[in-house]
Amino acid sequence: MRSTHKIKSSLAKVGAAPESLPEITTDAQASGTSLAKVSSAESSPGSHALEDKGTATWSLTAWVSEVQAFEARAVRAQAWETQAFEAQSRASHPKATPVTEAEAAPVLKQRLLPEKVQVPEKEKSEVLITRPFWSNKAEYLLAQMGYTMRPASLWSFCYLWLHSGGGIFLIIYIFLLFLIGIPLLFLEMAAGQRMRQGNIGVWKVISPWIGGVGYTSFMVCFINGLFLNVVTAWILFYLSQSFQYPVPWEKCPLLENASGFDPECARTTPTLYFWYRMTLKASDSIEDDGPPVFSLCLPLFLSVCLLGVFMLNGLKWTGKVMCVLVSSSGLIMLCFVVRSIMLEGAVFGLHYMTIVKISAIYNVNVWRGAGNQVLCSLGLGFGSIISIASHIQSSSSCLNDAVIVALANLISMMLVTPFIFSVLGFWATQLTHRCNEKNTETLLNLVNMGILPPEAQPPQNLIGNPTSIFTSWFNSLSNPIKKEVLSHVPECNLEEQFLKIKESTNFAFLAFVEAMSFIPGSVFWSFLFFLMLLNLEMSTMIGIMDSIITSLQDIFISVQKYTKLFTVVVLMIMFLCGLFFTRPSGSYYIRLLTDYWTILPIIIVIIFENLAVKWAREASSFFADMANLWGHPMYSIIRWLWSYLIPVVLLALSVTTVFQLSLKNITYLAWDSSTSKEIVRQYPSWGLFTLFALLLIVILPIPIYFVYCFTHGIPFNSTSWDKPVISSKSLPLSFQLTPIKEVENEEILQGDIEISISNCNCLCL
Repeated sequence: MRSTHKIKSSLAKVGAAPESLPEITTDAQASGTSLAKVSSAESSPGSHALEDKGTATWSLTAWVSEVQAFEARAVRAQAWETQAFEAQSRASHPKATPVTEAEAAPVLKQRLLPEKVQVPEKEKSEVLITRPFWSNKAEYLLAQMGYTMRPASLWSFCYLWLHSGGGIFLIIYIFLLFLIGIPLLFLEMAAGQRMRQGNIGVWKVISPWIGGVGYTSFMVCFINGLFLNVVTAWILFYLSQSFQYPVPWEKCPLLENASGFDPECARTTPTLYFWYRMTLKASDSIEDDGPPVFSLCLPLFLSVCLLGVFMLNGLKWTGKVMCVLVSSSGLIMLCFVVRSIMLEGAVFGLHYMTIVKISAIYNVNVWRGAGNQVLCSLGLGFGSIISIASHIQSSSSCLNDAVIVALANLISMMLVTPFIFSVLGFWATQLTHRCNEKNTETLLNLVNMGILPPEAQPPQNLIGNPTSIFTSWFNSLSNPIKKEVLSHVPECNLEEQFLKIKESTNFAFLAFVEAMSFIPGSVFWSFLFFLMLLNLEMSTMIGIMDSIITSLQDIFISVQKYTKLFTVVVLMIMFLCGLFFTRPSGSYYIRLLTDYWTILPIIIVIIFENLAVKWAREASSFFADMANLWGHPMYSIIRWLWSYLIPVVLLALSVTTVFQLSLKNITYLAWDSSTSKEIVRQYPSWGLFTLFALLLIVILPIPIYFVYCFTHGIPFNSTSWDKPVISSKSLPLSFQLTPIKEVENEEILQGDIEISISNCNCLCL
C-alpha cells in the first residue's frame, strides 16, 4: 500500500505564499481530512488564483477553467494517474519525508496542474484515442431495438405460439420476459455503460476470474455473424430477382429448346425448385462437397460492402442508418399487416391466434421454449448489447432503457404475429385450392379413361372457391366411391396444410416467398417483403459487427488509430470465412448451427455473466455504483432477481435444453434431386463430432482464464472497479464537466498528494 499525503491546511491557506505553507506530513491511516471546503474556499476573500508566476496561489474556479482550456492535457493527467501513479510512487517515494516550505510549493505546482504532468510517448498515443458517443438517446434506443428485431426470432415466436399452447405461450413468454429478460438486458446495458468497454474488456474488469466469458461470447458472435451474412446474401439474391415479371419462383423455367418445362421443377413446386436448384444449388447431402456457389459470392460481397458503408463513417452516421432501417422496417411491417388481413384465408390463419391450450402450462417443453425465446429474441449473450451501451452517456438510466427495448421487441413480435398467421392462412388456402384443381383434372382423366365410374366425375367448373366446391361434391359421394377416389388422388385438407408449418426458418422463407407470388402485384409485394427482411438483417448485423470490432479494438489498442482500415480488414475476413457457407452443402451447416448449437453457448455465457455480478461483484455494490452514477436509487427487486431467482432459472433452462437436445434426432431437410423432394436425413457422425468440438472450443476460454487467475494469485474481485472510469480505451470525444453539486465527495489524486474536496466534484464524463 502507498502512503497518502494529506495537507492539513485549508484551501485559503494553500493560496498563501510558498513560504507560508505548513509542513506536509504522512498519515496513512487517517481519512476524511480534506484540504478545505469548497464553500469556504469560494467565500473566503483571501482566496487567490494559482499562477505560474508570482505567488503560486490558486482557486477551484481557476482550476476548472484550466481544465476546460487544456482538455487534452487533462486527459493525459487522468491517464497518468490511473496507469502509472502507483508504480512510480512506490519506486520513487517509498516513504513520505518532511519537505521544506520552499520545496512544497513547486511540488504542489507541478503535481496539481494538468499541464505539468509528463506522460510517456506510448501512453500519449493511447490516451488520445477516444470512444465516440451516440448523437442522442433516440439513436441509441433504435440501435438496441434494431439489433433485437431478428427475422429468425420473429418467426420462431410465431411458430412457438402455434405449437406450444397458443395464448398460454404468450402469457408464459411475457412472464419470463419480466422475470429474466429485462433484468439480464439491464445487466448487459449497465455493464457496458459503466465500464465503457467492449464485451471482452467488461468482464475482465468486473472479475478477472470470469474474464474468459468475454472471449466465449466474442467467438459465438463471430460465428453467428458469418452465417447471418450468408442469410443476407440470400435475401439480396432474391431481391435482385424480384424485379422480373413474373417472378422466377412463380413458374418453372423452360428448357433451352423451349419444348417444355424443366422436369426436375415439374416434379415439385417452382418455389422449392428455385430455392434449392437456382439459389443454393444444393447438394443431395451434407457429405457432398463442392466449391462456393458463384451466384451467392457476389451477394455475400455486397452484404459485406453494405455493412462497411453503414459503419465506416463513424457512430454518428451509423446512428442515422439505424434510424432509417428500423423505422422503414416498422412502416413496411404495418403495410403488410393491413394488406395481409384482407387476403383470402387470413381469417382461417388468425383463428389459430385465439386458441388457448390450458394444459400447455404444465408442459416443461413449453417453458423451455419460452425461456430460450426470451434469450434469443433480446440477443443476450452475444455482447452486442454491451458494445452498443458502451457508447451512451453515463447519465442514461439503463433500467428504463432495458424496459423500453424489451417492450419494443415484444410489440414488434405482437405486430408481426397477425401478419404471419394471415399470410400462412392465405398460403395454405391457395395450396389447397391448387391441390383440389389438380385432383379434379386427374379424376376427369381417369373417368374418361374408364378407370373410374361416371359417378366419380367431379364438377368441371371450380371458379370462385375450388376448395369449397370440390369438398361439397366429395361429401355427397357414397362411401365406396369416396374410397375409390381417394385411392387415386390425395385428400386436400386446409387444416392439415396449415399445420405443416415447420420450425425451420428456411420453411418460413419459402412459405412467404410462395405466398407473395400468389398475391396480385407479386413483383411489388415481393420487393417490399425482401426489402423489409434486408433492413431487419442489416440492423442485426450492425449490432454484431459493432460487438466484434469494439471488442478487438479494446484488446489491440493500437488499431484504434486506424478504425476504418481495421473495420475493412475484419469485414474481408468475415467475407472469406463466410464463403464456406455458400457451398452447395452450406445451408445444411447453417441448419446444424442454428438448430442444435447456438443456444447452448449463449446460455452458458449468460449464466457466467450473472455470476460475475452476483459473486465477483456483489449485486448490492453494483447497484450502489449505478445509483451514484444516475443520481437515484435502484429497485431492490432487480438485485434479488440477480442474486437468487435468475441463477436458478438459467440453470434449469440449461439442464432442460441439454436433455431435450439429447433426445432429439439430429436431422436436417435435404434436397433429393432424383425425386425433386425434401427428405429428412441424419447428420453423419463427423458432423456431430464437429458440433461438440466447436462447443468445446468456444467455452474453453472460461476454464482457462479461471485456472490462469488461480495459479497466478489474481484476486477474484476486481481491484479497479471503484476507480474512475476514465481510461485511454474509453474516453469520450469531448469533455463535459458536471455541476459541482452533483457529487458530494470526490478525491482528486495528483502525484503523491491526495486532496479531498468535500461537497464538490468535477468529473470528466
